[in-house]
Amino acid sequence: MPCKVVVGGFWGDEGKGKIISYLALRDKIDIGVRGGVGPNAGHTVEFEGHTYKLRMLPSTFINEKSKALIGAGVLVNPKIFLEEVETTGCGKRAGLDPNCAIIEDKHIEKDKKSSYLSKKIGTTGSGTGPCNVDRVRRRVKTAKDVPELKEFLVDVAFEVNKALDEDKNVLIEGTQGTFLSLYHGTYPYCTSKDVTASSICADVGVGPTRVDEVLVVFKAYVTRVGEGPLPGELPKEEAEKRGWLEVATVTGRVRRAASFNIDLARRAVMLNSATQIAITKLDVLYPECRGVRRFADLPDEAKNFLRNIENSVGVPITLIGTGPEIYDIIDLEATGRISPVKKPK
Repeated sequence: MPCKVVVGGFWGDEGKGKIISYLALRDKIDIGVRGGVGPNAGHTVEFEGHTYKLRMLPSTFINEKSKALIGAGVLVNPKIFLEEVETTGCGKRAGLDPNCAIIEDKHIEKDKKSSYLSKKIGTTGSGTGPCNVDRVRRRVKTAKDVPELKEFLVDVAFEVNKALDEDKNVLIEGTQGTFLSLYHGTYPYCTSKDVTASSICADVGVGPTRVDEVLVVFKAYVTRVGEGPLPGELPKEEAEKRGWLEVATVTGRVRRAASFNIDLARRAVMLNSATQIAITKLDVLYPECRGVRRFADLPDEAKNFLRNIENSVGVPITLIGTGPEIYDIIDLEATGRISPVKKPK
């Protein structure tokens, strides 16, 4: 069975929650495990009339036979974690590594009171940056120090590798997006650690030879929250006119928007060693695509848009989101490729 890693290609907000939850059901995922930073990232899942906004648990929870784990590299806010266990009904399926660092009130206060972090950088105020500072200084509490979390503690690296040894299906979920990486992003306007596929694997304790596929998720246009550069940024009025004006899951802030950026997509594919890509919110760019589930039924303009992306980055598009619901999707792994992929010159 394969081990697949799913990460964001731009600045987060690409629709990873939808893609991951679809894969959880389609591939009958045995273990979904979240890497990344912490509760400063929100993933949205819409299924059977319910909307779930997750900041801690992996989006694979939607598969009731799947374990939902959090890797040792992730920062955990116990209150948010326990609330999500309750609202999702995960119960004993949820688990977190004993070495997850714990976000305390003091970290959140530092985040919000720092004019540099809150104003200049535009952080979410969730305490992740200050918590990572304490982790590097070896002063942070870990999950094994919190009584309320005792029943959920799991050796995540062992569980995931054991599952792979037993040919079970594992999905590793990244957070944020490639260009929010501390190392490869738009520094200093970035998050407090690396979030490319390599680091996401390290967060959960999986080595590179165990990964079969890396899926990078792009939205049909680009958005980002907070400060920092956004090539081709549209005025707010124009973004609203196009229907691209969105609100962030965690902060409630309006996302800035720009058209799809081929150059950034190529770089994201390179940095993550992507083997596949997914495109979400095609229906926002082309409203007539809403709910379409076959590539052949898309209008020619949308088909050409997708072919251009595929041939420009040299990696096949395997999933296309055409609406908010999990099954509003074109699955090209199941129905065949768009066209033979040409390697870009």
